[in-house]
Amino acid sequence: MSHNKKSNYYLLPIGLCCFMAVGIWIGHSLGGKQNSSSKVNDIIEVINKNYVDKIDGEKLFEETISEMLHKLDPHSNYISPKDMKALNEQIQGEFGGIGVRFTLLRDTICVTNVIAGSPSQEAGVQSGDKIITINKKSVASKKITNDKVMSLLKGLSNTSVDVTLWRNNKKINKTLVRGTIPIASIPCAIMTTKDIGYIKIDQFSVTTAIEFKEQSQKLLKNGMKSMILDLRNNGGGVLQTAVEIVDEFLKSGATIVSTKGANVKKEVFKASMIGKLESIPLVVLINENSASASEIVAGALQDNDRALILGRRSYGKGLVQKDISLQDKSNVRLTIARYYTPTGRCIQKPYTDDYEKYINEEAVRFEHGEQFKLDSSLLVDSLKFKTPKGKTVYGGGGIFPDVFLPMDTMGGSWYFTELRYSNAFQSFAFDYVADKRTKWKNPTEFHNKFKVDESMAQSFLKYAQKNALVPIDFAGYAKSKKFIQLTLKAEIARQLWTEEGYYIIINELDKEMQTAILNLQKMKK
Repeated sequence: MSHNKKSNYYLLPIGLCCFMAVGIWIGHSLGGKQNSSSKVNDIIEVINKNYVDKIDGEKLFEETISEMLHKLDPHSNYISPKDMKALNEQIQGEFGGIGVRFTLLRDTICVTNVIAGSPSQEAGVQSGDKIITINKKSVASKKITNDKVMSLLKGLSNTSVDVTLWRNNKKINKTLVRGTIPIASIPCAIMTTKDIGYIKIDQFSVTTAIEFKEQSQKLLKNGMKSMILDLRNNGGGVLQTAVEIVDEFLKSGATIVSTKGANVKKEVFKASMIGKLESIPLVVLINENSASASEIVAGALQDNDRALILGRRSYGKGLVQKDISLQDKSNVRLTIARYYTPTGRCIQKPYTDDYEKYINEEAVRFEHGEQFKLDSSLLVDSLKFKTPKGKTVYGGGGIFPDVFLPMDTMGGSWYFTELRYSNAFQSFAFDYVADKRTKWKNPTEFHNKFKVDESMAQSFLKYAQKNALVPIDFAGYAKSKKFIQLTLKAEIARQLWTEEGYYIIINELDKEMQTAILNLQKMKK
């Protein structure tokens, strides 16, 4: 969880000096001696001068300081300048770029969607175009990667980039002036029935609360009477954003979350009078990858008896971090507080300084079968708390759902998994819509009129074998036929209408979504 106010505090110079300074600082906090940093400096200097092989000093430094911080807790970390730039883009919800979504197909950058109002749209770039040169250098290469493409197309706003497009067997040259491109943290907000709205939040950035308020108001105008809030696989983000979203659902004065640490003042966040969704029935979906800000939202709504929480036990991150900037624009992300849900729960899962074990805990949950049945051994009496209406909730390691939903493996097969992890669905869909991008008016019309028949499905299987090197498995296809056909339809819709098109279709296969709908329909009776 990143604290929303970024510190202007600066430590001493870059490189090993940064390491020494942080060593002194942390050494003081832990009651250590000041000369410990000198020892570290001496050791690294000895290694540099005497080690049998040449070493990468910067890499050694970054790994060493990260390991040191992980001795404190699993979420304190060192972030390099390069990684900090990418993280800041996610937190701020924007970056400098040209405004296209693309996929790499047959060693070519293929534009799948153009963002409305972006430099690309203004310059006439179209979905289906292929980018073959950037700044007069060919990018049609087997060595091209997503990271390489992003590094060439992204840049400061008001800087230009020259591209050559391939469209209808012709080359088209464009000079694009980069602009500020928003990173949508809400990929989908749709009516899933005539009166049930659905909002999926992927992360909590600075702009998420604004997005949420805009999208929820649109759904209300479209007839929403109840809502499904999907926080599955949402790893968290900005604390203040989570507070603002919960505030939409709670009555004035209700506690949302509190934070407390040895060196920071205790803060209690309460709901204001501005909530627009205070009376709307609500179901929240969570799973083992819902963390941090997601858990704040789920925990606050659960503790205030405001929502029904469905799914599986969440990740269990109850720590708040603060970014402390170093002179070379790297960061120490240091845990400064724990957060507590309104009933007083700390949901941080246990940590014994074994970082690898901690980050691989999801695999342990899977091995123990926790994804398929509730592990009652985790419901410890000493960690019981009561909500205002008398419901029992638990702390000690994540948010426990009100209704446990096992992971759905029906219709799954290794063949379907291989197809999903290849680029077969996306590539086939891109080729399929090449001359059909204006055939359907909207995703609802497409969903009602379009069907993946057996002939098309067989064509896809052959395509996947040839282009994605996934051998045809007829037994696997028979087992996963419905899933393969509906996923193909959803990916075609995604090519045409991005995530809105995708989720309108794929939610039909989502048993957790269907359970949420059934529960909301019961609430109405």
